Amino acid sequence: MTMAPKPLHAPEILITGREIPAMTEILTKDALRFLADLHLHFNARRLELLAARTERQKEFDNGILPDFLNETRAIRAGTWKIAPIPDDIKDRRVEITGPVDRKMVINALNSGAKCFMADFEDATSPTWENIIDGQINVRDGLRGTISLTTPEKHYALRSDAPLARLLVRPRGWHLPEKHMTIGGEALSGSLVDFGLFVFHNYAAIQKGSGLYFYLPKLESHLEARLWNDVFTYAEDNFGLERGSLRATVLIETITAAFEMDEILYELREHMLGLNAGRWDYIFSAIKKFRNRPDMVLPGRADVKMTVPFMSAYANLLVKTCHKRGAFAMGGMAAFIPSRKDQAVNEAAFAAVRADKEREAGLGFDGTWVAHPDLIPLAQEKFDAVLEKNPNQIERQRDDVNITAADLLNLKSTPGAITLAAVRLNIDVALQYINAWLSGLGAVAIHNLMEDAATAEISRAQLWQWIKNGSLCDDGTPITVDLYKKIRSEELEKLKRRDTQHYDEAAQVLDLLVLNGNFIEFLTLPAYVKL
Repeated sequence: MTMAPKPLHAPEILITGREIPAMTEILTKDALRFLADLHLHFNARRLELLAARTERQKEFDNGILPDFLNETRAIRAGTWKIAPIPDDIKDRRVEITGPVDRKMVINALNSGAKCFMADFEDATSPTWENIIDGQINVRDGLRGTISLTTPEKHYALRSDAPLARLLVRPRGWHLPEKHMTIGGEALSGSLVDFGLFVFHNYAAIQKGSGLYFYLPKLESHLEARLWNDVFTYAEDNFGLERGSLRATVLIETITAAFEMDEILYELREHMLGLNAGRWDYIFSAIKKFRNRPDMVLPGRADVKMTVPFMSAYANLLVKTCHKRGAFAMGGMAAFIPSRKDQAVNEAAFAAVRADKEREAGLGFDGTWVAHPDLIPLAQEKFDAVLEKNPNQIERQRDDVNITAADLLNLKSTPGAITLAAVRLNIDVALQYINAWLSGLGAVAIHNLMEDAATAEISRAQLWQWIKNGSLCDDGTPITVDLYKKIRSEELEKLKRRDTQHYDEAAQVLDLLVLNGNFIEFLTLPAYVKL
């Protein structure tokens, strides 16, 4: 056991969130002291790294494209590997993801998937109640004590089959927790989610296991280094063995794709693997190269994993992970089965099977699904490749040789911008933002599970198409006036069904699409209204 570091003299955290029952269990004096320590140790570095993102964007806007780093060439050339993977998480062939509400946690743990990613980030609208209640729910889920009784049904954990292994995704580095401040400065949503989960659950770690995380939206290995230091500090603070806290990092920004080796290296004592976060990755590509007409993408339905720049990213991720003894986790199957239209289901199930067969064939060790009905489809394809093996990390992809040009080859993406694609982006963005403002972060829209990442693609494409004077395939120019016309039409249709927060959602979408400066994340202006 390691010696605990001497804590800083932490001032009190001011809590402005309204009183809810879970606060007395979660926001204890000692828990708040730990959050304050994390804030004082790490928040300044977090803010510096966010400022570095802004400076790097200026380079992209000036025509300088990302490349593999010269200064870390030795890391990429080295023969190092990550720390050995704990036995209880060596098989991750199918993972289900979702928000941290109590019913979802129970159903996901019961789903038959190998793992469940409990998501405080893109699938959760960060209302004060969602964040605090979510900590109760993941705590009870981890300990196996979770249950829920509603007027319709009693929900409890099954005893006739293994439960999914729980992993927690905290919010990204960019997101604040506005209900908790020190000296007028908001705490980091990342550190709040991470800190509360570790504080309340570190004592439940069993020998040979750990607390497992997904880390979102990293843009560089320096951001991974910050997470590694946070993990180390927490382990030392609670007297845990090194590596008791383990992470899978989502490679969901195009800059991180150039630093996969370095990200694995920085977190090597705490690493499990990397995940191909496909939706955010597409959003990142749009965002980073938003001012380049030669890198404009077609409608989001055409940007599949088989297009050149996405295929390059997937192959490089598998090669890099397996070289370092790490998991390569595949992307999300977002389809939500229809209860009414079997023809829609059959077509979608065929697409899911093909996608998972492709991933297993490339060498991925597991994959994500958004709905329990997709678990058997995904498992079938991974079982066929893995057979009795828990993973295929030993499979080296020496045949893969990906260049910077391959990762940046957006212009070879086939497809078109259509009026239907413009209308779909507006419709989806309005529906999602409305739901988010209503406290829901994961929403079924047109038989797809939309979360913040997919909504980001929709609004970012609208901004990019207007900014670059893009034309639809029928020659219609995509202009501010066209956007306003279609937005008004879609808003009117949606408000006939449900008034809720649609006027506010339209205000947020207008801000995102019509602002002369691209707003980094839709959740930032939306959070102000939450």
